[in-house]
Amino acid sequence: MELQKINGHTFVFLLLKFEGKTSFGMSIFNLSNAIMGSGILGLAFAMSNTGIVLFIILLVSIAILSAYSIHLLLRSAGIVGIRAYEQLGSHAFGNPGKVLAACIITVHNIGAMSSYLFIVKSELPLVIQAFLEWFMNGNYLIIIVSAVIIFPLALMKRLGYLGYTSGFSLSCMVFFLISVIYKKFNIPCPFPEYLYENTTSSHLHNSNMNSTDCEAKAFTVNSQTAYTVPILAFAFVCHPEVLPIYTELRNATKKRMQTVANISILAMFVMYLLTALFGYLTFYSGVESELLHTYVRVDPLDVLILCVRLAVLVAVILTVPVVLFPIRRAVLQILFYDKPFHWARHIGIAFALVFLVNVLVIFVPSMKDIFGLIGATSAPSLIFILPGIFYIRIVPEEQEPLKSRPKIQAACFTILGFIFMVMSLSFIIIDWATGQPIKGGH
Repeated sequence: MELQKINGHTFVFLLLKFEGKTSFGMSIFNLSNAIMGSGILGLAFAMSNTGIVLFIILLVSIAILSAYSIHLLLRSAGIVGIRAYEQLGSHAFGNPGKVLAACIITVHNIGAMSSYLFIVKSELPLVIQAFLEWFMNGNYLIIIVSAVIIFPLALMKRLGYLGYTSGFSLSCMVFFLISVIYKKFNIPCPFPEYLYENTTSSHLHNSNMNSTDCEAKAFTVNSQTAYTVPILAFAFVCHPEVLPIYTELRNATKKRMQTVANISILAMFVMYLLTALFGYLTFYSGVESELLHTYVRVDPLDVLILCVRLAVLVAVILTVPVVLFPIRRAVLQILFYDKPFHWARHIGIAFALVFLVNVLVIFVPSMKDIFGLIGATSAPSLIFILPGIFYIRIVPEEQEPLKSRPKIQAACFTILGFIFMVMSLSFIIIDWATGQPIKGGH
């Protein structure tokens, strides 16, 4: 039992001894899997709308800021001795802070789960049709996948148990990256486009690109650039999973968990950069918002690309249970705090979440709308705003005065999040208001 004075109030903390059982490597697998979602499929398109240099600057900046925000979270958690995002909100702002943190995590992760299942809905029928020559409705497939794979994995009691599936998911994405690099040296530019004339005949013809479209741009700014920062921000969000993974980490210390986070972010940074670079240098301005669809335009029956599409589907399916864990934890923190673990609640919440996301997927307008809107609202909150505010409120002034450099940095970090959110939403609303078609959208 320990007494601490925070923001003029004295709190009694029961500092629990966390006895994590998840290894260092498995923790990296789980956090890396949480970071790397379906956003990787849109990075080549993002690079085509920013240019190579601007894209690298943005990617490096957001990766560094993500690592810094995790530092703020871990520091705050260390002060109060609690490793739950919602409870940090509670100690910073009372019950409203707890509810706000839980709601943002829930909305963000439901959006992420929806984007993953949207890929399953749109891609899996095409892959099955190519391999087996019969078509199945995507809505039925996501229900089957959810019932057979996602729901059983979501029933695991500990997030650490998913380390093996996370490792396999990352292996699938490494195969995707290797294939993207390989295809760069096998597809000419302008690339030949495969067109169906009718149900029995088809032919190749040159795409509507010329030699000038096959030049890499260092800097590019257009109406689609507005989507780039939200897509990149969404691609690095793993903050709802950080504290649960920290809780289950063996021999957990702040330094050890920060190392897990840094390695995970670095690994995903390399994978993001290589995927975007080689995808962009393959198709240049002809790349679509979903990279794999651009390969299909070249040859819809390419066996390697079909295998890659299947591997990506497996990867995103196995990521859904990892993303579901923080939502269930948020629901438990709000509705069943102080209640001991109970299998009925554990299973019931998982079923309700999987059911809800299955329903939502039907109404998704396009993949980029998901990335843009969610990235512009919840991602800045989880990366910039909440960690910064929590740090300022939770770290006692006796340790760090309000005008100390760490707290001024945290305040600037929070302000940057609000600016980022307003700018991103403004760009997206303007883009919609002008009625301009979204290039490469679904």
